[in-house]
Amino acid sequence: MAIWAIGLMTGTVLDGNVDIAMLRTDGERIEEFGPTLLAPYRRDIRPLLKETLAEAAEWGFEGPEPEIFAEAERALTIAQADAIAAMMEDEGVSAEDVGVIGFHGQTVLHRARTPERRGATRQLGDGRLMAERLGIPVVYDFRSADVAAGGQGAPLAPLYHRALLRRIGAGEDTAFLNLGGVANVTWVAADGTMQAFDTGPANAPLNDWMDRRMGADMDRDGQFAAKGHVDEARLESILANPYCSRPYPKSLDRNDFSAGMAEGLSTEDGAALLTAVTAGMVGRGLDLLPHRPTRLVVGGGGRRNPVLMREIAKRARVEVENADALGLRGDTVEAECFAYLAVRSLRGLPISYPTTTGAPEPMTGGRLALPPGRKAPEVEEG
Repeated sequence: MAIWAIGLMTGTVLDGNVDIAMLRTDGERIEEFGPTLLAPYRRDIRPLLKETLAEAAEWGFEGPEPEIFAEAERALTIAQADAIAAMMEDEGVSAEDVGVIGFHGQTVLHRARTPERRGATRQLGDGRLMAERLGIPVVYDFRSADVAAGGQGAPLAPLYHRALLRRIGAGEDTAFLNLGGVANVTWVAADGTMQAFDTGPANAPLNDWMDRRMGADMDRDGQFAAKGHVDEARLESILANPYCSRPYPKSLDRNDFSAGMAEGLSTEDGAALLTAVTAGMVGRGLDLLPHRPTRLVVGGGGRRNPVLMREIAKRARVEVENADALGLRGDTVEAECFAYLAVRSLRGLPISYPTTTGAPEPMTGGRLALPPGRKAPEVEEG
């Protein structure tokens, strides 16, 4: 039988919010969508996370972890737990109503595997602390097992994207594109086999550019990009990056393609270029698939940028459709995903595959934290 699960996601774009979503699922089918909440962090959390990301980039998985990690981990865990508690109170949901929480945590650094070195990934999030505060079982640390086995550790969303594509009755001509800090695509063959990877940057470089130039969180509605001119020669140079043609599975850290791509340009021209980079790299990514889709269902914050959506349609040569128009919830896809994956983890089902992360075999993942007095919920198919 299906259970209610709560999923959490706070992305690398650092928009100052945590996405929360409830989902009733058995880890295979989506039975019912529940309440959602976009919960702003306290004012002190975002600057703390920005400083943490900067120190993580300097650390680079070499030597002891920066001391700031412990402070940031406790602060964001408590903030996210409090946001869940507030949503549950508003919706009249008790701790006993919820079988599990999928707590992704904050990615502070991700290093993809290469032929020369094993990958590494670090998400901040104290699952035990959250379980104790809320009295609900928590699955967390979803990526480490995959990375330890030689996988990329990302993307983890393809299984949920496949469930969404099945829900809307999509075929091989349709793929799912998520536009968070990084863009990732999932294509599903007729036999259910998934092909998925990070296509390139999405919102992170553009948001960083707007923060640096205007002190703004984002290029809202693409207003600056719409006024800018794309330097096509510079764009082609960026799209010549070996990542674009590298076979998948492959994944990115938010810093692998930075706002520095637009260095020396006006605010408007820089926004236009960074928007076009995302679109162009989506197109190059689609070229790698065994069957090139003609339609993309788009989730994530980037779908709200009309200029970015138009650029993807033009430069990737596809029809783009906002997930919301199909009865899905584009803002909370990633939060829903980790509710879904938490239930799969409880059942011991795989959350990553050789064709999604490059893991050597289908792998389960996540660690379970139980609060005092509660057992892990039993979940059965159907």
